[in-house]
Amino acid sequence: MKTLEALLREGSLMLEKAGIGEARLDAWLLLEYVTGRNRAWYFAHSSEQAEEEQEKRYQELCRKRAVHIPLQHLTKNACFMGYDFYVDENVLVPRQDTEILVEQALLLLKEQKSPYILDMCTGSGCILLSILKEIPEAAGVGADLSEPALKVAQRNADSLQVKERAHFVQSDLFSGKYFIQNGSKKQTEYDMLISNPPYIATKEIQKLMDEVRLHDPYMALDGKEDGLYFYRRITAQCGRYLKTGGWLLYEIGYDQGGAVAEIMEKAGFDHIEVKKDLAGLDRVVLGQKNKQEEQDV
Repeated sequence: MKTLEALLREGSLMLEKAGIGEARLDAWLLLEYVTGRNRAWYFAHSSEQAEEEQEKRYQELCRKRAVHIPLQHLTKNACFMGYDFYVDENVLVPRQDTEILVEQALLLLKEQKSPYILDMCTGSGCILLSILKEIPEAAGVGADLSEPALKVAQRNADSLQVKERAHFVQSDLFSGKYFIQNGSKKQTEYDMLISNPPYIATKEIQKLMDEVRLHDPYMALDGKEDGLYFYRRITAQCGRYLKTGGWLLYEIGYDQGGAVAEIMEKAGFDHIEVKKDLAGLDRVVLGQKNKQEEQDV
């Protein structure tokens, strides 16, 4: 059997040869996952031999990472907004860029009393559930076409202890039974509709990194011909679900700010803004529903 130090060195070299960008970090995180030990413990015990089962499991996981299976799919965990989320092959891996979307939502909701939120294309539920964790009086609905994704979202709601305030429904945007039953202004209305929809143009998907192209759900990536399909559909239909003065927030691709802002402007939204991420790229478009009835776009 090998020492922990030798295992880490072997894993790092394997991932470096496979072209993994942060090979040593990923090798360490897999070792931490397998052994259940943190860095402080490792530095004090690195010369100790690994248990046989740990060695086999670690080598197996490194081989999987070497063929670009996402680290989070191997550990079944992703950190988002400081919270741990269960993830698997049925959902997009939550990304730091999406935290910009959540942060903007929290700024808009900070003065709102008991806000009610709709998260369209919810996936793992990370957007809605992070908001609910940050605003204890908030509640909301997460909608997704994928039944397996909804099971992941529900699992996360349970583990984050917000299941009483989060309701998940299967729906192709607003076409599902839940929205048909709650599409009247006399019934459910939301203070905010937030969405990270599929926004990659179909022809661009094959250019994405292997971790995304081969392992994220295709339906969570494909924004149809120009990447704007879901922005048009959601914006055209969301008026009957948003309260007057309610907010619509989208995550967008770096080159979609102007186009999505125009879609929202044509639909009658006010106070439209494009927000940038930490890299200075367009990342979020937001706007407020006014009293004028929305038009189709």
